[in-house]
Amino acid sequence: MSYSNKYTFAALPRTQRGTPLVLGGDPKGRTFLYTNGNSVIIRDIENPAISDVYTEHSCQVNVAKYSPSGFYIASGDASGKVRIWDTVNKEHILKNEFQPIGGPIKDIAWSADNQRMVVVGEGRERFGHVFMSETGTSVGEISGQSKPINSVDFRPARPFRIVTASEDNTIAVFEGPPFKFKCTKQEHTRFAQAVRYSPDGSLFASAGFDGKIFLFDGVTSELKGEIGSPAHKGGVYGISWSPDGKQLLSCSGDKTCAIWDVATMERVTLFNMGNAVENQQVSCLWQGSHLLSVSLSGVINYLDVDNPDKPRQVLMGHNKPVTCLTLRPDRNAVYTASHDGCVTCWDVNTGEGSHITGQGHGNQVNGMRASKDGSLLTCGIDDTLRRAAPADEGGVPCYTDVAIPLGSQPRAMDHVIEDDTTIVATVKELAVIIGTSKQSSMPLNYEPTCVAIDPKSRHVAVGGADNKVHIYTLDIRTLTPSVELTHLGAVTDVKYSPDSQYLVACDANRKLILYSTDEYKPAHNKEWGFHTARVNCVAFSPDSKRVASGSLDTSVIIWNIDTPAKHTVIKNAHPQSQITGLAWLDDETVVSVGQDANTRIWNVPKA
Repeated sequence: MSYSNKYTFAALPRTQRGTPLVLGGDPKGRTFLYTNGNSVIIRDIENPAISDVYTEHSCQVNVAKYSPSGFYIASGDASGKVRIWDTVNKEHILKNEFQPIGGPIKDIAWSADNQRMVVVGEGRERFGHVFMSETGTSVGEISGQSKPINSVDFRPARPFRIVTASEDNTIAVFEGPPFKFKCTKQEHTRFAQAVRYSPDGSLFASAGFDGKIFLFDGVTSELKGEIGSPAHKGGVYGISWSPDGKQLLSCSGDKTCAIWDVATMERVTLFNMGNAVENQQVSCLWQGSHLLSVSLSGVINYLDVDNPDKPRQVLMGHNKPVTCLTLRPDRNAVYTASHDGCVTCWDVNTGEGSHITGQGHGNQVNGMRASKDGSLLTCGIDDTLRRAAPADEGGVPCYTDVAIPLGSQPRAMDHVIEDDTTIVATVKELAVIIGTSKQSSMPLNYEPTCVAIDPKSRHVAVGGADNKVHIYTLDIRTLTPSVELTHLGAVTDVKYSPDSQYLVACDANRKLILYSTDEYKPAHNKEWGFHTARVNCVAFSPDSKRVASGSLDTSVIIWNIDTPAKHTVIKNAHPQSQITGLAWLDDETVVSVGQDANTRIWNVPKA
């Protein structure tokens, strides 16, 4: 059986308070780049649902930049490694790997002829290095600053110059090649955070945490003046030039972005991005006709010059590991939740994500189910069960003020749509909730890990860390124990088939066992044990004919109930990231989520 990756709903940039983020742009103006964890994410600027993810770094990537030709991308990580890889092939073949500095890389710049490259950051011996991109040979030295360097740029025309912005509040200028230190500029009174040359190299701008932006001559490095006075009330995190070099876009911790006229040094447009802390703007990019900014929450805003108070488009999603997912009953939307409590609703036809608003959990969501009226039930480690009610027909739900206290930390939940019954497995008990009121609870002498309800037989399967699946019978609001099934490892997930004939359970011992529900005996003598590490999650196809399993080994396996010896392995479904949730949209389409914060949709045709 073959399979293909239909869509990837990409992760958002990983942001950190007080730390600027660097966005990269394709010289042809078609795509933009950012990083999250050990991934570099490439997104189409016109249609951001089209994305590509590069995951070959072994540790956190901090910055990625296109070469001026557009054929290569250089990405730098927290260990000081730079990888140069090709953008033409789907496999992104590695061209070169260098270790120019011995600590986190914060910014990268290419020379206009694609020959030279400069990287800066927090090295142990030096804070930056300039070298040939083909061979790694040094072409000068980056020195003269006493603290880590945050930003760097290469003059795009001859005579070549390099400028760097450092945490010692200075801007340094280098002439070459070979590049030698020329002078430092001491206009900034706090960390200098960004330096960028204009497209023709006639000017360069610097920005810092003192809220100021300065303009300098591109060749002589003489100060031309200060833009605004000061430009922002908070630190300036990033600047980006317009393609014609006549305007400058800036973003700031004062929760605004601004466009500046370079000739008059006056502000042309102010974008107010909101009042909350997460509306601080940590990066910006002027790419062709698109103006992008990134909020501290990770969301990407397409700024609208004609309507500065409302972005034209906002890209939402997750920038932290995704912990669970569920489907809307009509299967046209997928809900995903991450360990920071953010819940996103994805339209599976357009790939658009929308965050669920209102008073949520604020921390990890451990279980999620959609109910009949279109609302969403979630339980989180704030020890509550919350309901997000739909705003309008087919709209994105919004959390109501109702929070049902659970008494202890929930591990999993399941929900019967027909009679609005929810069972939550907490570390101490099984709670039966009908509507918004807790009807009963049953104390447990083991630690539950997962729960599933079969609406037809009213059986409830609870997996435990005691290597057992415990089967209960639900009579309206009371649970009665009936059968125990033993595994060789802690049970990690259980699911009933839609036709109620089977129960599948997976465990930490890499195995899946399929039980028939009439006697809870194994349904066949084939052992499903092809994963190489703990199996985290399982899901039945709507026709009850196939099972998907996701594992710590980064792969998804599709199993066939009628021909148990056959299976399809989707290797590296989420490269370098374990799979944390699975669901079937239809009999041939699977959704997977993982620790890499990406949501992927797979086409797995029947044999």
